[in-house]
Amino acid sequence: MAPPTPRLVIPIDLTKKPWEQKLPLHNRWHPEIPPVTEIKTGEMFRIEMVDWTAGAIQDNNSAIDVKTVDLSTVHYLSGPIRVVDTEGNPAEPGDLLAVEICNLGPLPGDEWGFTAIFDRENGGGFLTDHFPRATKAIWYFEGIYAYSPHIPGVRFPGLVHPGIIGTAPSKELLNIWNERERKLEETGPQSLKLCEVLHSRPLANLPSTKGCILGKIQDGTPGWNRIANEAARTIPGRENGGNCDIKNLSRGSKIYLPIFVEGANLSTGDMHFSQGDGEVSFCGAIEMSGFLELKCEILRNGMKEYLTPMGPTPLHVNPIFEIVPMEPRFSEWLVFEGISVDESGQQHYLDASVAYKRAVLNAIDYLSKFGYSKEQVYLLLSCCPCEGRISGIVDAPNAVATLAIPTAIFDQDIRPKVTKVPLGPRLMRNPGIPQCTYDGNLPITKNPLLHQQGSSCNMDASS
Repeated sequence: MAPPTPRLVIPIDLTKKPWEQKLPLHNRWHPEIPPVTEIKTGEMFRIEMVDWTAGAIQDNNSAIDVKTVDLSTVHYLSGPIRVVDTEGNPAEPGDLLAVEICNLGPLPGDEWGFTAIFDRENGGGFLTDHFPRATKAIWYFEGIYAYSPHIPGVRFPGLVHPGIIGTAPSKELLNIWNERERKLEETGPQSLKLCEVLHSRPLANLPSTKGCILGKIQDGTPGWNRIANEAARTIPGRENGGNCDIKNLSRGSKIYLPIFVEGANLSTGDMHFSQGDGEVSFCGAIEMSGFLELKCEILRNGMKEYLTPMGPTPLHVNPIFEIVPMEPRFSEWLVFEGISVDESGQQHYLDASVAYKRAVLNAIDYLSKFGYSKEQVYLLLSCCPCEGRISGIVDAPNAVATLAIPTAIFDQDIRPKVTKVPLGPRLMRNPGIPQCTYDGNLPITKNPLLHQQGSSCNMDASS
């Protein structure tokens, strides 16, 4: 007997705005955002999702949409979904919600995606001090493969996954988030040395009524303003899961999410066709609309049984993940190392963020020798199936991070050779990558040695 067709619980109409959907979307975390539907444990159900900007980024050859995108509105999530057991009893605080990904993919008829670098004054990214200009690459899907006219000579299989999946926070947990993130935003620039090396701002995105969408709670109704001023942004991952951007959460994966409110109130969105570890350009996966087919189980009292709090309250826990049992197979990799010494030569103590930044910069500079602009490589490393690792975290003073790139995704041999890098028609730069000017006046980080040698370092080749 064939299994039943998954029940469509949240449909999406791509011709409508998020608040016009049959079941309205939301872009904040708050315990009072009401569920839009209910599912029972054991049943397979289908959720459809817009891309994380809900269509603000277009399939065209201009990056002006990236430069001017309103980031107060993201991410648009489908849900919340109330979860009950087969007897109709809801999930309770302290339980664990086991969410199995049975199937997923792009929305039929919308098989394309985008990767982008935000303008430094509007979003930034991991290397925003090197690459301040809004830039975009469009990708098209051929079955499991992705290719881009803006980054020629590259084709790779995607590992489709949701960037965001999580449960609603309790009011107590929401207050913990807002207090610690407000303190970081207020004191971080003066107290954290890492702010001198990682330049993406703000340090935390605090609650704001601007761009706030609360699902069934409409602007102007009683309580909207209070909830909007309390509701947490969806940008970072937190104790409830959320925006973890784990690229291996694909078909066959299982997520064990802590439950903080009655019914769990599960939400998901930010679908990716493919992503590199770290999603370094920030808008850095191949972003797309998509669908998930899921099945849930409730592990009663599972938080106490399986999760150990790492903080001052029982709420300071984190999800557990079973990653996908099947992934694209690559047998040959080129690996770039970084250590915790920044671009000025300053030593940092066992700082994995500085080390990973160095590894990414090393990879960008190397691959640009094969005919790509550095912006093209930055975009590629953010969305292709590359593997990031913390390789050393105990040998003071240097943390060691590595970035491994599968060589098979290129149509040329990118390994070092005794002879010089070959030249040929496949190695021509593509001058047509959509890009805007950077109109701000923040300083751009350059390689000091190349700068002293009179190199033509500029905003197109700045590391």
